[in-house]
Amino acid sequence: MNNPPVATANKIDGAVLKIAGVIVLGAIMSILDITVVTVALPTFQSVFEATYAEVAWTMTAYTLALATVIPLTGWAADRFGTKRLYMLALLLFVAGSGMCATADSIQQLIIYRVFQGLGGGMLMPLGMTIMTRAAGPDRIGRLMAILGIPMLLGPIGGPILGGWLIDSYTWHWIFLINVPIGAVALVYAWLALPKDTPEPSESFDFLGMLMLSPGLALFLYGVSSIPEAGTVTATKVWTTMLAGAALVVAFVLYSFKPRHPLLDLRLFRNRGLTVAALSMFVFIVAFMGAGLLYPSYFLQVRGESTLAAGLLIAPQGIGAMITMPIAGMLADKVPVGRTVPFALALIASGFVVFTQVDADTSYLVLCGALFVMGLGMGGTMMPIMTSALKSLKNHDVARGSTLLNIIQQIGSSIGVAVMSVILTSKLNDSTPIPGALDPSGKPITEAGLAIAAQQDPSLLQKFPVDASVVARGLDFAAEAFAGTYWIGFAVVLATFVPIAFLPRRREKSHLLDDENKGEGTPAPVTVH
Repeated sequence: MNNPPVATANKIDGAVLKIAGVIVLGAIMSILDITVVTVALPTFQSVFEATYAEVAWTMTAYTLALATVIPLTGWAADRFGTKRLYMLALLLFVAGSGMCATADSIQQLIIYRVFQGLGGGMLMPLGMTIMTRAAGPDRIGRLMAILGIPMLLGPIGGPILGGWLIDSYTWHWIFLINVPIGAVALVYAWLALPKDTPEPSESFDFLGMLMLSPGLALFLYGVSSIPEAGTVTATKVWTTMLAGAALVVAFVLYSFKPRHPLLDLRLFRNRGLTVAALSMFVFIVAFMGAGLLYPSYFLQVRGESTLAAGLLIAPQGIGAMITMPIAGMLADKVPVGRTVPFALALIASGFVVFTQVDADTSYLVLCGALFVMGLGMGGTMMPIMTSALKSLKNHDVARGSTLLNIIQQIGSSIGVAVMSVILTSKLNDSTPIPGALDPSGKPITEAGLAIAAQQDPSLLQKFPVDASVVARGLDFAAEAFAGTYWIGFAVVLATFVPIAFLPRRREKSHLLDDENKGEGTPAPVTVH
């Protein structure tokens, strides 16, 4: 494959930044689209006259498509070329976005979201492949810092953008906005990305794909169904999780037999990769789970609008933007084992504030805590990823990064599901209101009515209760959030265990080892 020259200078030059512009555009679309739809779920319920369980599939379908395509991306990039595959991913994503905007039913929207997910799932992995080949191993920390900003801004920018588009225009625009941006990105990619000539690569592991991709999809579907079902013992939860886990276990046992498995688990013999992967998994569980709780608290307990809730959590993104470039530069010069613990301590300190939250906690205090957590997040995830990549040889990077992609996806799904179930369970312990039943016949609790009345005050006319009942319900809801934040805080503390084993001495990058021996070309780095 004809690859662009690998730059060796320490500075990120204009040529690399030009390529980065293409990748950032794709990353912004892909990552924002994951979170921007969350604020539209109530609108989908109203427009399509669907249940919450049905509209939640617009999120689940996208996630499952991501999980399915991740294992294929590394092989496809080697086989067909990164530039043409990246443009195909852009085209799929943009086409899927346009189709979503034309949906006339919730079923159509779910199907179109799958198309979006197939394209979106390849954008970040392929983007990182292209960028690593252009920038070279000596600047990978700063490269991660540049492209990591959209990854952390997605959970913050999505609710703000989605709330504004829905309030000011219609729900169609949360998808239509991707069309012009995607068109620009396509032209930009065609002009700016270096040409590549695909060549025959290692044989594709079809049997492994038939086990791993459906296995991951089934397992993540089961995990994603836990919040709706409210328990792991629900039939559709445990059956799909068990079937998915069985397929994944079968793949694990099988993967040591072929010479080129779809996912090379032999790489876990690499201590550096194993420690970084475990650190990242535990961190993602806490980060993504807590990321769901912040806007929910402002919406459900404080009664803020979607746009206001998004703006209130923006300090987290600002904090991340400040420290991420600094952390990227440090990751190229200072062992991550000496910097990440301090960043994680900032996250833990912010979590402590939220464990004390009540129905009237000062917004200044909460926004300050989010800002401090953002400072920590900007100095945690990208250095851990940099450490993992530096530990791999050139030939192993594509397979190793695929492992990291899947670990992130599983950790994200588990974090969201666990925090959702814990919060729902705590809220359900609220005192029932005598004689008040919801449409399904279940008792309405004080916390449930208080939360619902924050968004729809007319409910208090349908279920006339004393003001003290609503106040009690909001206090109880705040306590439920605080109790759930304690769980998140505990997971953050657990992350200190694996990061204690991160390198504390200067790390030598092994990304060019194979090339120096004449054994190959720069290997792609994929991260999602």
